[in-house]
Amino acid sequence: MTNDALLDLEPGLARLPPEAGTRLRVLRPQLRAAVLGTVRAAFAGQGRPVTGRNVELGVRTAVDAFADGIADPSRTMGRTLEVFHALGRTEFDEGHRVDALRAVVTLGAREIWAFVTAHEVAPPADLYLIAGALFGFADSLTGVAAEGYLAAQRESGHDWALARRRLITLLAQADPPGEAALHAAADAARWPLPETVVVASVEGTDADHLARVVGAGAVAAVIDDAARVVVPSPPALDLLKRSLAGRRAALGPVVETARARLSYRLSQRALATGHPGVIECDAHLVPLLLGWEPGLAEHLAGRVLAPLDGLRPAARATMETTLLAWLREQGQVIPAAAALHTHPQTVRYRLRRLRALFGDALDAPDTRLSLWIGLTSRCTPPRPASPPARPGAAR
Repeated sequence: MTNDALLDLEPGLARLPPEAGTRLRVLRPQLRAAVLGTVRAAFAGQGRPVTGRNVELGVRTAVDAFADGIADPSRTMGRTLEVFHALGRTEFDEGHRVDALRAVVTLGAREIWAFVTAHEVAPPADLYLIAGALFGFADSLTGVAAEGYLAAQRESGHDWALARRRLITLLAQADPPGEAALHAAADAARWPLPETVVVASVEGTDADHLARVVGAGAVAAVIDDAARVVVPSPPALDLLKRSLAGRRAALGPVVETARARLSYRLSQRALATGHPGVIECDAHLVPLLLGWEPGLAEHLAGRVLAPLDGLRPAARATMETTLLAWLREQGQVIPAAAALHTHPQTVRYRLRRLRALFGDALDAPDTRLSLWIGLTSRCTPPRPASPPARPGAAR
């Protein structure tokens, strides 16, 4: 940049008495400490680390450059501008906004001004010269930091989508990723690793748009012709649900980040069912389990329900519906009759026919489970109209 000396920013500094620069250089250790305290507090307010070489390097470089510039206004600031250009790149690499660094530099400049006036570095008539140089200096630092930020953004832009896709693919792979590999992929995608995540599968290919709308640390990529969105949970879960309103999507369960594959696979399977709107997998685990391997549930149903093969279609459908209602009500006749909207005596009659067909197998727990799975895959009976009967109720 052309303004590489304080004299370029404030030509009036040529008239400043040399004692001002001398005094500011003497007070430099105290000034560094004051500015460093303000900057650390600003970083803490942004939820960022308050220690580190970058913070101290930025403060020391800026304070020294300003003090040296007041003592020698024609002194170039090349090294200082290089440092802040690099800090801007670091802001991008760490996933921060350039506005955050701009705010910190502004606070640091205000602290320098408060220090200069409190310690009477120059006569009151000359303070306006220092003020003009100081705030022009701050603008130069934020400007060159923004240039560094944008340069890093341009250089990594072509890799950004690829880094997100690699991260999500790693989370969804069959073998849990190693800790080192997971951290490396998250760093490349500028994604702070959360403890738990939710993976959503969304119809469409607008993954980048979805990630921006959700915000809150969401990353997304298009995999197998659908948008896969990974969000930290619980902080971003509600935002994700609101962002999916009106879309066809599936929300996997909340899982530890290392087990993200489970959330990914469940959401992937649920989306493939064609269910309209947003489906939450945790509320549909049994249907998802039954449909996981196409044809398996039907094969089981065919084997376990073979005793009904000799019935006519209408009679078979009645028996299947009755048997499933009875199984769902844990063998209680009255709640089963209420669910079927029929008389308990009718249910008892049907059960006698079922026992004649199945024999003692109806009392075997494993057979009951197999029957329940097979019947559930074939028919969905009405839900009970009343709560389950109390222990000892009529059967």
